[in-house]
Amino acid sequence: MKIAVEGCAHGELERIYETLALLEQKENIKVDLLLCCGDFQSVRNQDDLTCLAVPQKYREMGTFYKYYSGEKVAPVLTIFIGGNHEASNYLQELPYGGWAAPNIYYLGYAGCVNVAGIRIAGLSGIYKGRDFMKGHYEKPPYSEETKRSVYHIRNIDVFRLKQLQQPIDIFLSHDWPRGVYHFGDVDKLLRAKPFFKEEVLTNSLGSAPSQELLTVLRPKYWFAAHLHVKFPAIVTHTVTDDDGDKQVGVTKFLALDKCLPRRHFLQVIDVPHNSEQPIQLSYDPEWLAVLLLTNHLLSVKATTQYMPGPGGTDRWVFNPSSEEMDAVKARFEDDLQIPLNFVPTAPPFDPMGHPASRQQRNSIGPSVNPQTTTLCECLGIDDPMVLNGGVRGVGSPFIAKPRGDDEEETGEETDDGPSSLWSISTSGTPSRSSLVLPSPKLTEDEQEGELDRTLEETTEVKDKEPPRITEDDDSSAQNMNEPSIPSVKRFKRRNYNLYQCASEDD
Repeated sequence: MKIAVEGCAHGELERIYETLALLEQKENIKVDLLLCCGDFQSVRNQDDLTCLAVPQKYREMGTFYKYYSGEKVAPVLTIFIGGNHEASNYLQELPYGGWAAPNIYYLGYAGCVNVAGIRIAGLSGIYKGRDFMKGHYEKPPYSEETKRSVYHIRNIDVFRLKQLQQPIDIFLSHDWPRGVYHFGDVDKLLRAKPFFKEEVLTNSLGSAPSQELLTVLRPKYWFAAHLHVKFPAIVTHTVTDDDGDKQVGVTKFLALDKCLPRRHFLQVIDVPHNSEQPIQLSYDPEWLAVLLLTNHLLSVKATTQYMPGPGGTDRWVFNPSSEEMDAVKARFEDDLQIPLNFVPTAPPFDPMGHPASRQQRNSIGPSVNPQTTTLCECLGIDDPMVLNGGVRGVGSPFIAKPRGDDEEETGEETDDGPSSLWSISTSGTPSRSSLVLPSPKLTEDEQEGELDRTLEETTEVKDKEPPRITEDDDSSAQNMNEPSIPSVKRFKRRNYNLYQCASEDD
């Protein structure tokens, strides 16, 4: 199987696929699978941009939204992990992985899947010691602090990956395993990146948890990105016994650059696969068993969470037995093919369409994805976003409702949804958690006050068009932080302020 590996995508999905097409034409080959090592930037709309932890000048829509909306279809099966520049509000909907767009699969916080006999595992995010021992407590709307801590890896995900016993063919991470540079041409690395010298000399460059995973899992290939430089290495794994050091395996490590002209951001390799199996994604039974066995360790608190260890009476090793893996397979009726069940959960950016699709709606909040709900109910595990509470849109995917040529763009709120462009399906699977909070109830006095305020606001804005935000508009940043109040013909009782998303400056 020919597998293309991409370093940091940084939202340039269209350019990456175009480069693949040129490479296939030039080399007369067919790429079967694309792997992306983080900073994928699956930005669907303006709301997602506010969750992207990058300087304002680097906030660009990118081209992922074209594949999310269906305007384009990924020409090759694509698997990606998260980095430290992501639309984390969207990726948090898929903590155990799922289709971010048709033919584009996210591995989750950590994950393992099979493709035609090739076992691919990965870990999203980067390592920061101050957050490593915490639970997955972050949820939208993010503060400036949680906008960054949300992509820091956690000990539970590393712990889960360490339970895998069956051989791993390919492992993906964003940052490098610490010390991997000692197995390659470190002098060449420092000529390209001289400011790495101090960290190399002190052996502090890279991630300590990833170094541990490299030692434990010993995959055949390990691909990474983050440092924006191409760097190959051959890591020899040894164990020490009574006869001395003994070689037990080799990992071919490769880090790649970001997607820019004249940069080494793409590499194609040949990996043996089972030619009798179709090139499609399947759940890994050992990984599913690990998720089930360690579900009780999941935390959504911002406090220190220790993983179990020797010395106690409880189980602390969760290497699944064959019986435990068979039990998991039975839950899926022995059909582990990952269903093609992508559904859009937010309106995509439309640069030429209705203004509601181009402006920030100040509605970023915790959301549950129907894909995650289906997996959690089938496997019997918890969705972190449900445990976090206060979720919105549970099992309610957004479905595009085409507008007729003669239909007026009123932007009015109707029974079909928040605008004439979008409607909400009610056919989704409801959450099984009892922690979903009910909508706030208003007293009669609050209802009357809210009604008066709403009628006053409606009178002021009913003759105004929704603000259009363009790249040339100097006031766009201010407009994006102000809620858009549609012209309405009737009052729906709800407390607008309770659901209003905090501005980026909060």
